[in-house]
Amino acid sequence: MSSEEIFIGRQPILDRKHEMFAYELLFRSGNAQNSASVSDDLKATASVISTAFADLGVEQALGPYKGFVNCDASILLSDVLEALPSDKIVLEVLETVEVTPEIVERCRELKTRGFTVALDDFVSDTEKWRPILDLVDVIKVELLALNTEELTRTTRNLKQFPGILLAEKVDSRDQADLCHKLGYGLFQGYYFAKPVIIAGKKLGQSQLALMQLLGLILEDAETADLEAVFKSEPGLAMNLMRLTNSVASGVRTKVTSMRHAISVLGRRQLQRWLQLLMYTNPSGGTGASPLLQLAAARGRLMELLAGKLHAGQKELEDQAFMAGIMSLMPALMGAPLEEILKGINLDSSIREALEKGEGELGAMLQLCEALEQCDGVRCRELCFNLPGLHASMVNSCQTQALAWAGNIGRENPDNAEN
Repeated sequence: MSSEEIFIGRQPILDRKHEMFAYELLFRSGNAQNSASVSDDLKATASVISTAFADLGVEQALGPYKGFVNCDASILLSDVLEALPSDKIVLEVLETVEVTPEIVERCRELKTRGFTVALDDFVSDTEKWRPILDLVDVIKVELLALNTEELTRTTRNLKQFPGILLAEKVDSRDQADLCHKLGYGLFQGYYFAKPVIIAGKKLGQSQLALMQLLGLILEDAETADLEAVFKSEPGLAMNLMRLTNSVASGVRTKVTSMRHAISVLGRRQLQRWLQLLMYTNPSGGTGASPLLQLAAARGRLMELLAGKLHAGQKELEDQAFMAGIMSLMPALMGAPLEEILKGINLDSSIREALEKGEGELGAMLQLCEALEQCDGVRCRELCFNLPGLHASMVNSCQTQALAWAGNIGRENPDNAEN
């Protein structure tokens, strides 16, 4: 495997309601530097960005959201930006950029072309950035470099400019609450992105019913037994029908009853939707929360990777999807994995992957987590342990998974996939 292979990572950017707003796209090499560029070479970095959009379909994977992309001075001034979709991209001016008249004029030109421009890692140097502060649409304030008093003062100074304030590197609930109080419009950081920190909750009645349904599916129970559980939870039944009518089912006619849904979907699709429903409000709406997006993308990526490693083995693909979805259950429920797995008849390979990170499924699960953490070096190491996988294949699968997850809850879009 070439040391110049690049892995694509992404981190959610949320709005004031903690709902998805955008992703920051991160390009990480598999060498020891684990940096965003291959060798600090303009051509290589530009190639990675253009390939991500032209060949891997990142634009489609973003769904309705925009993608933030880091830009140094050479990228800002290069022709590669002309090939990117201006309505989908936010260009982040890195803190290392020298604010020359040429850069100011280039930012103004890019905005006229339809790009959104952001300023990355702002701390306190207002005078340095003053020439473009009236131009940028988003100002990303780095919390790690500021104490509470400094953050309050910096925020007050920035409010004279038109850009939306984005709190960057939010690592705790206290930081999130403070920035919300100070009027920040966007939020990004491990507090929101790490699955173990995203809000957990106790199982409600509808979620208990979901667990019961999953058990019945695994036991290959009769359709009548499944219907009986759904009848006791009307909100859950309605939610499942909404999801059934959305992209991943590929269904072109509206589903009107549970028996119809079960027959149209088949047991395999029904099982995956029940797993995804755990990450929504089972008794009502299908809001695409960050945790739902992460769980759906992880499960689908596991499934796609299994298909690449062992073409045609549908049972393994199903096991991989389940392992991906189940791996985030502790974050959802706020309970230990061991407690969650009690009473669920899982295949031993899934249990080994979830509990110990062992076996082929365990290696795939670790690869998914490394991608989420934007750890290119770890991704490369794990690909060595999964013969047949390489960076471009993993990136292609990941963008497909992101596109699939991003379409959940959107009624029958044109690009529906099974």
